[in-house]
Amino acid sequence: MEMTMTAAEQKSRSNRSYKLILLFSMVSMTMMFAGLTSAFVVSKSRVDWLKDFQLPTAFFVSTLVIIGCSLTFYLAKKAILKDNQSQTTVFLLATLVLGILFVVLQFVGFQQIVDQGFYFTGSGSSITTTFLYVVTVVHLIHLAGGVIALLIIIYNHFKQKYNSSQTLGIELGAMYWHFLDLLWVYLFLFLYFFK
Repeated sequence: MEMTMTAAEQKSRSNRSYKLILLFSMVSMTMMFAGLTSAFVVSKSRVDWLKDFQLPTAFFVSTLVIIGCSLTFYLAKKAILKDNQSQTTVFLLATLVLGILFVVLQFVGFQQIVDQGFYFTGSGSSITTTFLYVVTVVHLIHLAGGVIALLIIIYNHFKQKYNSSQTLGIELGAMYWHFLDLLWVYLFLFLYFFK
């Protein structure tokens, strides 16, 4: 007896597959950052570790900004579930603006570190600032992927591809964006308390 799936069942199975692939990717990224933060802790025993290093104020502000990104993406998802296209547009664009602001603030933070006389590479660098730089840049690379995905979501939204019954792209984007936000909050708190 051969069982055939309805179109709705196939769509549901496909959606679960995409979410599972994304979840697997996020677990892999979590393991990579766990390794980096473990190396950070182990390196604290080095003689050249900076004891009085302060995180730049831009990193504090960027943490608030990225939390705002999660909120606006969440609101975009809620709006599309109500078929409110205009609110979805506003919240998706707000997420993009806040995401770009986060990236700008990260570079402002790098400049604040250099202005304090600390460098990331070369003879003027320390293991502390080099680790900070590596962890932050790796997060920014993942965030660049999130911004690209968000641009694709916004493009598809303008093409009217999302509605209350077709939200997969926004759902996947929101999952990834929330993951990146939680990852940064974890990294920020880790760097703040274990520096």
